[in-house]
Amino acid sequence: MIYAYIRISTDKQTIENQKYEILNFAKNKNLFVEKWIEETISGTKKIQDRKLGCLLKKMKKHDTLLVSELSRLGRNLMQIMSILNFCMENSIKIISIKENYELGDNINSKVLAFAFGLSAEIERNLISQRTKEALARKRAEGISLGRPKGSCSARLKLDDKKDALQILLHAGLTKTAICKKLHVSRGTLNKFISKDAFSNCEAMRVSSMQ
Repeated sequence: MIYAYIRISTDKQTIENQKYEILNFAKNKNLFVEKWIEETISGTKKIQDRKLGCLLKKMKKHDTLLVSELSRLGRNLMQIMSILNFCMENSIKIISIKENYELGDNINSKVLAFAFGLSAEIERNLISQRTKEALARKRAEGISLGRPKGSCSARLKLDDKKDALQILLHAGLTKTAICKKLHVSRGTLNKFISKDAFSNCEAMRVSSMQ
């Protein structure tokens, strides 16, 4: 099956130029476009948030995807390379008209696929190395890394229920009753209180409850 993909970034642009190029190419090559996919969206959006992502998921082996130029697939090199690599790994032919690229099940495409994969791996390694170097530098500067002590999930669970907790406290409810009302465990309640979440008098009020 032959698909054609057209993308514009804003509604002020027009799809007509891209459509003309694809139709003219298809005519010269005796190809019939069976499905057109058009969308107005930034190429910086994640592929899964675009119609192109849905299209790639349903395309099958030996299907063909026509685009007027590779920049219609994405706005950065790594994203475009990732899409091309996916197509070649799944035996989907992709034809870019302006660049005169035809990537599919041939030796040139396999060489390109290897280059794409290698470039992506190098980029991942570089990002990983930069991250490690940045963390090492922060440690050397004495900067504490990770979640601060005392910032536990128990406290976070009750952060947005503090007002309700205060009302229940003033109503004289026991810890057991409060836990049932707020759908938390007794341990969670105790941890929240012990992290200076309340004033001293409120903490004393709770600690006196059974």
